[in-house]
Amino acid sequence: MADQQQDPVFQIQRVYLKEASLEQPNSPAILLEQEQPAVDIQLAVEALQAADGVYEICVTATVTTKVKDKTVFLVEAKQAGIFEIRHVPQEQMNAIMGIACPQIVYPYLRGNVADIITRAGFPPVHLAEINFQAMYEQQQVQLQQDAAQPSPIITTA
Repeated sequence: MADQQQDPVFQIQRVYLKEASLEQPNSPAILLEQEQPAVDIQLAVEALQAADGVYEICVTATVTTKVKDKTVFLVEAKQAGIFEIRHVPQEQMNAIMGIACPQIVYPYLRGNVADIITRAGFPPVHLAEINFQAMYEQQQVQLQQDAAQPSPIITTA
């Protein structure tokens, strides 16, 4: 019985749209432009411990479209998931929260972003598939490089 209590636990408690916003600051004039807008997509992943063994993982997408220097629309959506993660070795926790959890949450985010953009009257912008493992590994390399950099000396007069 004691062995069962130490078995790793990984369960999805809930997936939900935590936050969503849409801005069209230059409508209606910008909608008359014939030029194809440039699209910029930014993604971020964050993890927060909600309770003992319970974590909220959020994936945020920011989609900005512009014609020249004017914004056509900006959509920001934050998709979250609550995960129960217990009895997992500490050295594996960051990878689970940085790879496995975002891979579960991201498809919901993709659907919600496409839906918001379509409902706003624009052709849908489909977020590409993301390799969260590669993204996580790149972040780890960046953290190691940042840690290796000497800190600037700050003096005050």
